[in-house]
Amino acid sequence: MSNKTYSDGDNPARQELRPYSGDVAPDADPTYDPESDPTVRSIGIMGSAGGELDPEVRERCYQLGVAVAKAGCVLITGACPGLPYDSARGTRDAGGLSVGISPALSRSEHVKKYESPVDAYDVIIYTGSGLMGREVHNIHSSDIVIIAGGRSGTLGEFCIAFDEGKLIGVLAGSGGMADQLDTIVPKLGKQTGSQLVFEKDPERLITLCIEQYRAGHFRRPSTFVADAGA
Repeated sequence: MSNKTYSDGDNPARQELRPYSGDVAPDADPTYDPESDPTVRSIGIMGSAGGELDPEVRERCYQLGVAVAKAGCVLITGACPGLPYDSARGTRDAGGLSVGISPALSRSEHVKKYESPVDAYDVIIYTGSGLMGREVHNIHSSDIVIIAGGRSGTLGEFCIAFDEGKLIGVLAGSGGMADQLDTIVPKLGKQTGSQLVFEKDPERLITLCIEQYRAGHFRRPSTFVADAGA
């Protein structure tokens, strides 16, 4: 595991000039309908930021990040240590785009107050929303949400995703809240349109989730639409 806690995002070796060329595009495409677009653009990975972390589970979370990159999707995490950080490392190492949603107001607060890394992220969005507020941004920014391990914070993220009808992948055998969800969900007594996919193999989990999203879950209306629970 790398101990580096600084970002190399402004390293000249990673910069590439992309000059604009072509006609100015219209501000919006009036023909575009998101409920007819099965493209998965972002996958969020939520999981334990601390506590005892099994090295085998950490490796599988790294492979989750690799699988997200290979699928051509953007990774969303809470820009925190632990399992989400392992996933961010996997995505970056595989050449993918890694986005962190920080609870902090600034990079300084992110590192000093929240003791969180910056090196595995191409972009960090500083919400200033705190740990609990940040969770809402994590879920809303993700087309698919993956749960790995986890404690109370991860359970909170799961509950947001479940209530809002998200497609949720669960890394089976990763401990924590992830291994309790199959018993928790039946007790909720609530139909939200959310779908859960359980799988132990990281690459297969990402593949199954993308397939299920494309097969129809993308047609779910956005959060706060009147019939979102239908």
